[in-house]
Amino acid sequence: MDNLVQQLINGISLGSIYALIALGYTMVYGVIKLINFAHGEIYMVGAYVGYGLIQRVGLGLFPAILISMLFCAILGVVIEKVAYKPLRGATRVATLITAIGVSYLLQNVMIYIMGPEVKAFPTALKVQNWTFGGVTINSQQIVIFLTTVVLMVGLQLIVKYTKMGKAMRAVSTDPEAAQLMGINVDNVISFTFVLGSSLAGAAGVLVGIYYNSISPLMGVTPGLKAFVAAVFGGIGIIPGALVGGYAIGIIETLVSAYGGSMFKDAVVYLILIIILIVKPSGIFGKNIKEKV
Repeated sequence: MDNLVQQLINGISLGSIYALIALGYTMVYGVIKLINFAHGEIYMVGAYVGYGLIQRVGLGLFPAILISMLFCAILGVVIEKVAYKPLRGATRVATLITAIGVSYLLQNVMIYIMGPEVKAFPTALKVQNWTFGGVTINSQQIVIFLTTVVLMVGLQLIVKYTKMGKAMRAVSTDPEAAQLMGINVDNVISFTFVLGSSLAGAAGVLVGIYYNSISPLMGVTPGLKAFVAAVFGGIGIIPGALVGGYAIGIIETLVSAYGGSMFKDAVVYLILIIILIVKPSGIFGKNIKEKV
């Protein structure tokens, strides 16, 4: 039982990171129906920005997280304006291919700037362990969980109670009607990318202190798993991204702990296949019938 509780705690830490990344996927899809496959690379850029700020500038963890969030927010807006906005009226296949192209571009730019090798993330947080019976919790897990909770609560407050949040919900429901009501759809879309990309930047720094290593290709697998988490919970639905992120993190940790470390990734993708077959709209999604 102690081992099970320990793995659940580990899974919550990992799931917190997946949830932050999944929120970016689900918000962008909810507003403009775009699957931004470059989102994993924004998370990777956030990790490198945090690395530079801590290793070379000497900043603490939380200032590094805030600046990484700001940098990734700007990067997200630039990507939206340059790569996605000109294709807003194009087919979904065209925007999907563009997103994949932006993903590879960011990977190779980071390889050119920082090199292809794996880098050790600097120790930005003193690790302390607390043991309760047979269960151990460390300071990194607590910081990751609390930071994620604060960011998620802040996001919920923005979406539910601010003017821009209400505009986001209106655009996600009916962009044409929202525009007729005087809402600037372009500004709403840009703001959505700001929120999603900033959360990915925070996740990048958090995963750096969790795994103690970063690389230019680190965004590929977590990005896909976060996408699975978004689909699992119901892509386009913010609570679904949270539940999906924690569910995928816990499942992956349990599979790995009980002898399945070699195929833990396969289990995550199997979940995606099952969800798409059984309930394509996800746990919190509703099946919508389209009239032809």
